[in-house]
Amino acid sequence: MQLSALFNPVAFAETLAIGFGVAGAVQWLGLGFVRRAYQRWDFPPRQYRVTGTLEMIAAGLLLMPVTRFWGIVLAGLITFGAVVTLLKNGQYTWAIPGIAILVALAPASLAATT
Repeated sequence: MQLSALFNPVAFAETLAIGFGVAGAVQWLGLGFVRRAYQRWDFPPRQYRVTGTLEMIAAGLLLMPVTRFWGIVLAGLITFGAVVTLLKNGQYTWAIPGIAILVALAPASLAATT
């Protein structure tokens, strides 16, 4: 049985793209809970806009097969930074979804080679 019969790497990449696009929009808009979190973690003002922009760029890169590899790299870096920040600030439960995203990037990386 082929590995592609068990899961579709392109579907993983596209699902991650949607997630990063939504997360990027939420970050970029700087809703109250986002601003409070960034302030609590001593990030510079409007850092949420930089993060949101990078997440939306990663989403766009993940959608296009020719740039998917770079989208996976950027998404991995963003997510790794988020997980480290959450763990550093004792937000262990909130770090779990980020770790799951890092795991999901592995099968999505298979779509970058097709």
